[in-house]
Amino acid sequence: MPDFNPVDYAVPGFVLLVLIEMIWARIKSPDKYEPRDTLVSLAMGLGSTVAGLLTAGLIGGLVYGLYQYRLFDIGWQWWAWIACFVLDDLAYYWFHRFAHRVRWIWASHVNHHSSQHYNLSTALRQTWTGTVALGFIFRLPLPLIGFHPVMVFFCGGINLIYQFWFHTEAIDKFPRWFEAVMNTPSHHRVHHATNPVYLDRNYAGVFIVWDRMFGTFQPELAGTRIHYGIVKQLGSFNLLWVAFHEWIGIARDVWTAPWGSKLGYVWRPPGWSHDGSRDTSDTIRSRWHDLQGEAPAE
Repeated sequence: MPDFNPVDYAVPGFVLLVLIEMIWARIKSPDKYEPRDTLVSLAMGLGSTVAGLLTAGLIGGLVYGLYQYRLFDIGWQWWAWIACFVLDDLAYYWFHRFAHRVRWIWASHVNHHSSQHYNLSTALRQTWTGTVALGFIFRLPLPLIGFHPVMVFFCGGINLIYQFWFHTEAIDKFPRWFEAVMNTPSHHRVHHATNPVYLDRNYAGVFIVWDRMFGTFQPELAGTRIHYGIVKQLGSFNLLWVAFHEWIGIARDVWTAPWGSKLGYVWRPPGWSHDGSRDTSDTIRSRWHDLQGEAPAE
């Protein structure tokens, strides 16, 4: 594992920014924070850190092992850091997109979306089961290409740090040139919304250009109030339920489903059902566009 993890050094800054935003919310909009919701987010963040420490050896060993079979010796040139960071962010985009489109990965990622509030503490609401969900496989091509594991882990840490600050409603929009290239609070508010027009959009980590390139970009619409959370809200601040509810849902569905449909409840999109009795984000968005008299974007 890398000797230097930038996220460890960023944690005090995270805490300070949360406190600053709490003061802002207290003055401007007290409903932005809900004490029980914030406590759940902080507890999820702590649990995620512990889970990461428990699985660090496994992931680190796998990455270093793959590096032994690298295609190129890229080295430590200045451009290698830039290339690694950009490719890491591209890998994150595809992980994030699959995390919303494959229920097995969503069972882990849904934790991050389960809050009905959108503030900096929400950024800390992270999964405890990321390794089980196999999300790490999307970054495995990087050491195989030839980027040193230390470089891969470092760039991944910087990516994670960048994603913290835009979980806020305190910032409206940046200049158009910045919004065109970078992920921002405006773009990520869309991603956390349950409004039909916003579902499963803006998967980017750092560079919003991936969403523009791959047809998943949706701008924040003026005059449209955003509703946060998940389509079927939890309605609970029970920490264990927040952490494991979707895994429990998968187990129940697989147990009761016909034999030919069991794997569909694992690998198909969240909301899929063998008899069509449930809604996926696609069906919800399509129905909304039908009501608007528009053709849904691909």
